[in-house]
Amino acid sequence: MEFPALFTLLLLVLVLATLVCTRVSADLVLMAALAVLLISGVLTPEQALVGFSNPGVITVAALYVVAAGLKETGAVQWIARHLLGHPPTQRSALLRLVLPTGLLSGFMNNTAVVAMFIPAVQGWAQRLGIPASKLLLPLSYAAILGGTCTLIGTSTNLVVDGMLQSTQGIQLGLFELAWVGVPLLLVGTVYLVIFADRLLPDRGDVNEALSQVREYGVEMEVVPGGPLVGKTIAEAGLRALAYGYLTEIDRQGRLITAVEPDRTLQEKDRLYFVGAPECASELRRIQGLKPTAGSIHKLEVANHQRCLVEVVLGPEFPALGKSIRDSRFRTRFNAVILSLSREGRRVPGKLGDLTFRMGDTLLLEASHQFVEQYRFRRDFLLVSALNDSTPPDFHRAPRALAILAVMVLLSATGLLPILQAAFLAAGGMILSGALTASRARRSLDLPVLVVIAASFALGNAMAVTGAAQWLAGNIADLGVAAPWLALALVYLATVLFTEAITNNAAAVLMFPVAAALAHELQVSVLPFAVAVMFAASASFVTPLGYQTNLMVYGPGRYRFMDYVRLGSVLSLLAGVVVVSLIPWIWPF
Repeated sequence: MEFPALFTLLLLVLVLATLVCTRVSADLVLMAALAVLLISGVLTPEQALVGFSNPGVITVAALYVVAAGLKETGAVQWIARHLLGHPPTQRSALLRLVLPTGLLSGFMNNTAVVAMFIPAVQGWAQRLGIPASKLLLPLSYAAILGGTCTLIGTSTNLVVDGMLQSTQGIQLGLFELAWVGVPLLLVGTVYLVIFADRLLPDRGDVNEALSQVREYGVEMEVVPGGPLVGKTIAEAGLRALAYGYLTEIDRQGRLITAVEPDRTLQEKDRLYFVGAPECASELRRIQGLKPTAGSIHKLEVANHQRCLVEVVLGPEFPALGKSIRDSRFRTRFNAVILSLSREGRRVPGKLGDLTFRMGDTLLLEASHQFVEQYRFRRDFLLVSALNDSTPPDFHRAPRALAILAVMVLLSATGLLPILQAAFLAAGGMILSGALTASRARRSLDLPVLVVIAASFALGNAMAVTGAAQWLAGNIADLGVAAPWLALALVYLATVLFTEAITNNAAAVLMFPVAAALAHELQVSVLPFAVAVMFAASASFVTPLGYQTNLMVYGPGRYRFMDYVRLGSVLSLLAGVVVVSLIPWIWPF
């Protein structure tokens, strides 16, 4: 082995050890490795930076914008509400969760699907009386399995497809992976429906700590002619919210204090909720409800520029001792008061009649600029925006869904490659008003994109220096002459990589080895590339290998062994299905 190849392998070992054993972020580690390869002369600038122009990486970036448009318009919440429904048993609930999530993940980035489904599933679990820990990990696994069904379902597929295009001149179709992905999703669904309930613990919900946070009262009104009119409290999803609870209904001046789950909602019902600050944000995401704050429609801020903000009144607040009605708060601060909390508890009475005191905490609807504008003013002791609290614009949801459908149709029919279709859809989201340009910029997950692009430098170095060929030759010398056995070995090695580091980095590092092994055995590279695709996504045993597994870790109160217990058999099943089917679909 020549020195550049040895140097590359040593650097690869160092990168893997750093990612596994330290808390240094993956984007920093891989950019450092890129810099070392560039400065040492192992790679030319063109070779080191090839990942930043790879079609797969650019497609992932465009799809982030498409997913953001679906999120901003509430399209995914609309889909979730219609798909989840009211199953009678826990197993039927798992079936109603896993299959729709898997199918939706085939057409959206699965990370975005899980991010938007987590709050919906938490509230759904509470309404059904099921611990969220029984559903959130199956949600992540379903998104991973569904993402393998299409080329755009996961960034890993796009990245490997980009490498196939650049090195082999091969481009996969949008639904070509479905021949393996759909059977894998069905097998995974059966396994999760049967065993998830038995193998996952009952750890309650993080929202059991609601009593320890600031408590607000939030008043909402049922929109006349909206989707909630004629539905019961339970059907509307208001019986057991993730961050609050419904205490009473004001119906044309008549107060209903015993709110049964089967009570039917009527138009212009005023609903009074008590809960944490996030309760107001959660209620704004339910189509058919609107805040009753009388002046909220007068707020001179566009819907997509609004967010929820908490402020603590300081000693120099100009309206201390005045009522909210007399303070002219909206005119003075261009913000609307939704609720008031005092000493951590809600203050009873009509909001407009409450009197300001120093130390009161207000929950406001204001512009995104409010925090920066008033952070250092003496009116408030503290100013803090709630994360992800911009109210969705449900009126624009149909156009966002239509844009997604057009993108899938153009790609599936071959009229446009997926890169061009994704760019067209991202531009459509902005031009149609489903998403603003500033929100589109913020939707790009730059650390993830940097990890993917920088990984190409290591993968390229493996191919250029001969390190990948050396590894492939040693594997062949072990007696792995049968292509199916070599395929199984590539799959296993990629799974081990993806559990230890990240799915995209594992795919990029294993692709040159898989390609070199196929060349060594004088067989087609396509089966090996597809095996790398599926194996890099098959992260079920640890929370580290796939981003969606980490996203449900906290909300589900999971521990490491929960993943091992449920994911080990699923990982084995996935390996058997993939390695068995690939040679039939893509012969050696």
